[in-house]
Amino acid sequence: MAVTEPRRAGSASPRTASLAAVLRALRTGPLSRTQLAARCGITKSAVPGLLTELAERGLVRPAGVRPGNGRPSRLVELHGEDAYALALGIEADRLSAQVTDLSGRVLAERSEAADVAALGLPAGMDELARLARAVLPGPPVGVAISVPGLVDSAAAVLRFAPALRWRDAEIAGLMAARLGVPVEAIAVDNDANLGALAESIAGTGTELCYLGGGGTAVGGGFVSGGTILRGARGFAGEVGHIAVDPSGERCSCGRTGCLETKANLAAVLRAAAAPGDPLHDPAPGVEGRVALLKDRVRRGDQRALTAVHELGVALGIALSTVVDVLDPDVVVLGGYFAELGEWLVEPVRVELAARPLGQARVVASGLGLQAPLRGAAHLAAERLFANPTLAEEATV
Repeated sequence: MAVTEPRRAGSASPRTASLAAVLRALRTGPLSRTQLAARCGITKSAVPGLLTELAERGLVRPAGVRPGNGRPSRLVELHGEDAYALALGIEADRLSAQVTDLSGRVLAERSEAADVAALGLPAGMDELARLARAVLPGPPVGVAISVPGLVDSAAAVLRFAPALRWRDAEIAGLMAARLGVPVEAIAVDNDANLGALAESIAGTGTELCYLGGGGTAVGGGFVSGGTILRGARGFAGEVGHIAVDPSGERCSCGRTGCLETKANLAAVLRAAAAPGDPLHDPAPGVEGRVALLKDRVRRGDQRALTAVHELGVALGIALSTVVDVLDPDVVVLGGYFAELGEWLVEPVRVELAARPLGQARVVASGLGLQAPLRGAAHLAAERLFANPTLAEEATV
């Protein structure tokens, strides 16, 4: 199923809507003119003119012929190598930039370790813009920024990110000024929402719950029928604040025993190793520390094994509530949870199976820590798929 997200834009003309329908249809692979007419609900006679316009904009090209019993079908495919979608990622300890073409192929990427909270908002955005310029071969058709916090996606404003210590940050405007692109070309979304979007696009499921683990936070994202579930204010998915231990630690939200107090990476590493252990050194970043933890689990380190198993149980307790309420087909363990998937999937599955409605399939994300950035790249490209006439902007 194609997954789309509405973008801030006015109503499209019938011609633009038809161009968009054809371009979206080709996102699934090469098609004949007859197939395009059927899938897009347009007359076959209208297809050649639409394809000509898209080809003139550098968005489609011939893709050979498909032999058949009768006349061979001439195929058309996407040709978006020069239409750049820019995905940017902000984490507590890392900034990332990635450029893809219309097919989703990664053209360039770069990431750097950074103490983003210490940098502060202006300097943090300066560094992110520097990374963006380093990977961009030309003006982007769209930009999407993944952030760990509460996001008003309609306004493209980060309302609150505890890990970054940013509040009411007008991310889109700040980045637009630094990159010289229109503010309406920039989308901002929560990292777990984008992780869920990426998993749905990858075919993991259409009714999907994504749970992402980070260095200091835990976030959830939900996709239903190909659309992100956002809630009334856009803040749906705060799975990290489901209570799993009434006698546990006090959470940053003010409550006690939230999943986040047990499932953020720092908490798991405290359970896995004594103070002063190399696991607590922040220098290797999330990926490096998780790799060290995995190595200990594989070698049978009992303290590490116990910490990871207890993490799986805590995730299962929280997810049982989510499954009871939303009834997803599949639960995806993302972020650093994906890296520990071979030890987490089973305890989560056991906890879900103990509940009357716990029938959801449990899988580790195949995209791992890259899922939010991949979702951001898809969202950035959506601007052009929604309005192919913007392709002219990419050649200015």
